[in-house]
Amino acid sequence: MIEEIERKETASRKGGRRDVSAALGREALALQDVDTSESPRLHTGMGELDRVLGGGLTVGSIVLVGGDPGMGKSTLMLQLSATVPGTALYISGEESLHQIKHRAERLGVAGADIRVAAETNIEVVAALIESVRPAVVIVDSVQTMMTDMLESTAGSVAQVRECTALLTKVAKKAGIPIILIGHVTKDGMIAGPKVLEHMVDTVLQFEGDGMYSYRVLRALKNRYGSTNEIGVFDMSGVGLREVPNPSEVLLSQRRAGEPGTAIVAVMEGTRPLLVEVQALVSPTGYSMPQRVSTGYDARRLQMILAILEKRGGIVLRQNDVFVNIAGGIAIQDPAIDLGVAVALASSATDVSLPSGTVFMGELGLTGEVRHVSYADQRVQEALRLGLRTVYLPRAAADTLDQNLGEALVPIERIAQALSILN
Repeated sequence: MIEEIERKETASRKGGRRDVSAALGREALALQDVDTSESPRLHTGMGELDRVLGGGLTVGSIVLVGGDPGMGKSTLMLQLSATVPGTALYISGEESLHQIKHRAERLGVAGADIRVAAETNIEVVAALIESVRPAVVIVDSVQTMMTDMLESTAGSVAQVRECTALLTKVAKKAGIPIILIGHVTKDGMIAGPKVLEHMVDTVLQFEGDGMYSYRVLRALKNRYGSTNEIGVFDMSGVGLREVPNPSEVLLSQRRAGEPGTAIVAVMEGTRPLLVEVQALVSPTGYSMPQRVSTGYDARRLQMILAILEKRGGIVLRQNDVFVNIAGGIAIQDPAIDLGVAVALASSATDVSLPSGTVFMGELGLTGEVRHVSYADQRVQEALRLGLRTVYLPRAAADTLDQNLGEALVPIERIAQALSILN
């Protein structure tokens, strides 16, 4: 049962026809006459956040930030309040002002131009926005907001929908960007009605492994930029620290010469990343061998195992297989396939890969190594970090500068990559 607001019917609607007098004098524009100048951006002062947003906060936009409890959503927003130019209005429906002040002192932002209010009534919040006229508004969280027009409890479908609609109206009218912090379900989805994600302009997901300090901010929806960019942060005792060069950080604890490890060059948006793939193959003690992956698609792992057996001659049907992406981040780029396959073969044969070797390439079911995009940026990132040899698809190697010939090893089949273990 969903509670609805009964709105009074206007005289024009009672007659069965809309009053068209307000539309007189308007006309439809030709598509080529539409002004496509970019909307003004408000830089947050945090480069990683600006990257994910597409260059900064768009004036009058609504941004929804979700993530598991303890990931650092409130910490990120409080730090944003201190770095954004102008006054920030921080509305908290979960914490008292004393708790916010203690966190601000720990983060070292207590002296910033931040207005705070502990309020859950959305009409009062709208009035505060109109009176303060801040540069940015943060609402923590939207599930705690309530409107007087409904009698249901906070967090219900009707309450979340109506509160978001009112905040959207305020943002568009005043030209103030509003950031909403949202709760998530046990499946990691934004709590509340699905229409909530349709109503906002941008949906950001703040994710990470609780056992690691690294956090990844990625866009699930962005009307003003790409959804492929990621921002990397490091959680410390004094707040979130930006990681402008995540490749060095992700490889900092790698031990060379260990069987079952491989370095892979992947792309997250326009950013090249070098990550370490760890694989462990051991005889199974169960009737059904285990297939466990962390940070890598489990279904794709099953495909890689079938390709290794059919096209590479490595039989793993009686072995437990574990794959982990070091650093606690999840990789979706299919170019990681080649590195996963080589790491599995290295662990199965107990032969380590040569140091300074990087892999990139998507695997097809026939065992071919398929072309990957942005090969030049991946190779440059590998060479910048001192890695000397790059295994990549031949189709990608043909598009690169010939001066890199000594560093490139073009391959066409998975068997060619596995020959490095002989």
